[in-house]
Amino acid sequence: MNTQHNAGVAMHIGRYSDSVAVTSSAKILFVSGTPGTNLDGTLPIDFETQARLAWDNVIRILASADMQVKDIVKLTQTLIRREDLDAYRAIRNDYLGELRPASMLSFVDGLIWPEILIELELIAAR
Repeated sequence: MNTQHNAGVAMHIGRYSDSVAVTSSAKILFVSGTPGTNLDGTLPIDFETQARLAWDNVIRILASADMQVKDIVKLTQTLIRREDLDAYRAIRNDYLGELRPASMLSFVDGLIWPEILIELELIAAR
């Protein structure tokens, strides 16, 4: 995969790549929206626990396809409260390290369950 900042495109406002090129021979995995639930399906009430669980769930999904975080090429992040952004950035950076996938983060009024505070969706390629 080749990540880059494209010439003639505005400078980044966050930690992401403008684009990520994937070779045609790559294995591609599409991961559905993944909330921060426990393995038994229960949902913690606090944002930080939900955010870490969402990432842990994504990592387990990647592992089941013999992939890792470093294989993420596109990341869609959905939060419902703006006040959680700084905490989320710190958590996301813990999981991504120096990886800069193509990325989008948005705030919405709510997700499928009113108690869900975060959801991650991604594409991985290897």
